[in-house]
Amino acid sequence: MRSATLDRDQSSLAKLHYYCSSGGNAGIACATAARALGYPATVVIPLSTSSFMANRIRQLGATVHQVGANWFDADRYLKESLLSKDPNGFYVPPFDNPIIWEGASSMLEEVYEQMEDEGGFDGVVCSVGGGSLLTGIMTAIERNHAPSPRRPQPPRILAVETRGAESLNASLREGKHVSLPEITSIATSLGIVRVASRAFEFAQESNVTSLVLSDAEAAMGSVRFAEDEDLLIEVSCGVSLAAVYNGELRKAMGSDMSDEDWRERKIVVAVCGGSDVTPGLLEQYRQKYSAEGANVMTRGTEDLASIGSLVSRRCSVGVDVLNEKEESIFNQRIYEVSC
Repeated sequence: MRSATLDRDQSSLAKLHYYCSSGGNAGIACATAARALGYPATVVIPLSTSSFMANRIRQLGATVHQVGANWFDADRYLKESLLSKDPNGFYVPPFDNPIIWEGASSMLEEVYEQMEDEGGFDGVVCSVGGGSLLTGIMTAIERNHAPSPRRPQPPRILAVETRGAESLNASLREGKHVSLPEITSIATSLGIVRVASRAFEFAQESNVTSLVLSDAEAAMGSVRFAEDEDLLIEVSCGVSLAAVYNGELRKAMGSDMSDEDWRERKIVVAVCGGSDVTPGLLEQYRQKYSAEGANVMTRGTEDLASIGSLVSRRCSVGVDVLNEKEESIFNQRIYEVSC
């Protein structure tokens, strides 16, 4: 967005207006950046986006339109009904743009720097919506992986989606770039009917595994992570943690390893997306999904909304390797990365 501002002449600069379509998080990013730069922003979100998220975007000063069943419908409305009528409008893509991918790649660039003394890492787990995070991760690996006796191959990637929003997995199954007919998952931030073409290309590489989990598993992944780390994350990220908790991570990256060898693996999990979540919402998830999502092994029956120490720590600029986990439930080294 800053580059778009710098590229404008002074006469049009004064009238610049940013437009973004989003399931929620990209809209928050656009509204935040527009306010910092001193320009108006309009964000179009689908009807599936929560009122909580819509109000958060409004509180940042953006005009919000809520239209369509999914992001594709919202994006079409934005382009045809709003952007086309504003000569000073500038489109801010939520995921399908090289600049967005480059920004996402910076997360793993910093991970490479922070873990250099430990010899690097063996794998990355990330969730996939439009595919910008996956594309950024793969871009960073292409730039930074240096084969060594310990790690001759590039890190493995586990790309996780929720059932009902699995546009990447659907394309891989079909062997061609396809669109979902609709989005039915509660993970609205992942609700893109057609993943970015570059993400689809990367996902076909040998070091990438696609995984689809249920909404229940994703929701309970968020609940369990709140219990473990006192961090609130929405289900679009909880699905990545669920893959760690329920054993799918080891199936994807260590099924042929001994327990001892698996314990030595260093896995990075991208923990992002803390906008559309509250302690009360997590408690609703616990009550609704605890049986179906039991395989993520949540502990305790406390009402999360009553735990005073549970604090929502929003994602910040930059990357922080939060901590290293070596617990029996993981049975390997897990590095949680906030982004």
